[in-house]
Amino acid sequence: MRTLNREPQLLGSEGTVSRLARILASRNIDPAAVAALGDETEPVDPLDALLTGVPPRYQAAVADHPQVLNWVREVAEAAVAPTRGARRQVTTGPSLLMAGVVGAGKTHQAYGAVRMLVRSGVGVRWRATAAADLYAGLRPRPGVDSERELAAVSRCPLLIIDDLGAAKASEWVEEVTYRLINRRYNYELPTLITTNLAIKDLRAYLGDRVTSRLAQMTTRVEFEPVDRRRHRAA
Repeated sequence: MRTLNREPQLLGSEGTVSRLARILASRNIDPAAVAALGDETEPVDPLDALLTGVPPRYQAAVADHPQVLNWVREVAEAAVAPTRGARRQVTTGPSLLMAGVVGAGKTHQAYGAVRMLVRSGVGVRWRATAAADLYAGLRPRPGVDSERELAAVSRCPLLIIDDLGAAKASEWVEEVTYRLINRRYNYELPTLITTNLAIKDLRAYLGDRVTSRLAQMTTRVEFEPVDRRRHRAA
């Protein structure tokens, strides 16, 4: 068996650099641009990382409703560190049900609450979905593991469900919503829910089992019957 005795070449050696320059030139790549990539990068702001998942319309959302601000405080206080000295993470906490007319600012407050929670220095894994989009993504179809997706949404430490009650009612919608809410109820996972429906209408839409759990796990926040979207447009 032959043994090749070669001196290791350092990445920064003259020969290696020359070969790298020739490769870059053959691909019309500016070596100066590649060198710039090696510069020290600025640390990523947790809020900047958060904003990549926030729709552009709500990237500057600010929560100012007293009950929403109280929710942020309670969730932050309930956060725990997985190990000593580690950053505190959201694992359990209270939930909010924000009800009001279309355009009252419920979604704005929900995203503003998440932004404020991150600003407080607490780590949080979160998802946001419109209820109609949630159901569309969970409908059984070839090539999609609906059960796995439902489990992922159900276990997410913080979940925003926007416009609950906007999708067409059906037995399947009621069943899926029950399974989702029941898991979050049992594990006390913080959930922000917005709806245009009154509680009595939610009961007719989702059934007694879901509305009973929502009544126990959430604080209900009533928004003024003013369409702020139309007010701003005017």
